[in-house]
Amino acid sequence: MKHVYSGKVRDVYELDALQSAPLLMVASNRVSAFDVIMSETVPDKGAVLTAMSAYWMDKCADIVDNHLVSALPNPSILGEEMDPDFIGRAVVVKRAKMVELECIVRGYLAGSAYKEYLAYGTVHGAVLGKGLRLAAKLPEPMFCPSIKNHLGHDENISIARAREIFGYELVEELSKLSLMIYKRGQELCANGSILLADTKFEFGVVDDQLVLCDEVMTPDSSRFWDAERYVDGVEPIQFDKQPLRDYLDSLEWDKTPPPPKLPSEVLASLADRYRSVYRRITGDSVDSWLAEALERYNSRVI
Repeated sequence: MKHVYSGKVRDVYELDALQSAPLLMVASNRVSAFDVIMSETVPDKGAVLTAMSAYWMDKCADIVDNHLVSALPNPSILGEEMDPDFIGRAVVVKRAKMVELECIVRGYLAGSAYKEYLAYGTVHGAVLGKGLRLAAKLPEPMFCPSIKNHLGHDENISIARAREIFGYELVEELSKLSLMIYKRGQELCANGSILLADTKFEFGVVDDQLVLCDEVMTPDSSRFWDAERYVDGVEPIQFDKQPLRDYLDSLEWDKTPPPPKLPSEVLASLADRYRSVYRRITGDSVDSWLAEALERYNSRVI
């Protein structure tokens, strides 16, 4: 297979050179923070991202179509080039023309939004009421767009600015879909006593239709909080990679490569959090996902 792209976490391969042919997308165990890829990897992280994205795409299929062709591809259709290391981390997806707008939905005040609020009383340029504290629940979930600036970092922008760049109709449709998916996510996360504080979606166009792409409501793209111990104004118990950011913030590091070495306990904590939130939300374990993927691989016909 021809390697065509690598992001911070995912690698993409061509199954066929035809422009209409699907792609193989593989979620690695790499982890990044502040747009820098760490030197170490998190065990089974790629499997969690793959399984969780497949779960959400299925649960939200009535809201919007997605790029997924097969979440657990039969290796026989991939030929002998299927790398055994891809087991449980590879999916077949449709080729999509990506919309270069990151669609963030925020239900609670955290991260860069909280910093902006403390400085200006706004979130992505929208004025909020006074007196909101860390982790405060917002009156309504907010659509908060983001783009990549020339340095490659995410840049929060206002909805008005997004409309200027991408057009009113497209931004309105992205906002509507993002809010609907987020609310579905909130409902299902609540079954596992998890608060979906915020998350980021990406969309593309396939056959002139908007489809949901990449990863969906994973610990890499979302903030998951323990609902049973949530208190407004107090740093929440988190099931995502925020503890990694917090650890890096405690160091004298300028947030540019090369990254600092991560202690084994930080990596183990991340792995445990990723596995735990997947289990609490889906009611299943990532080990079950990996077992099914391995069974498919072992039964392949070459």
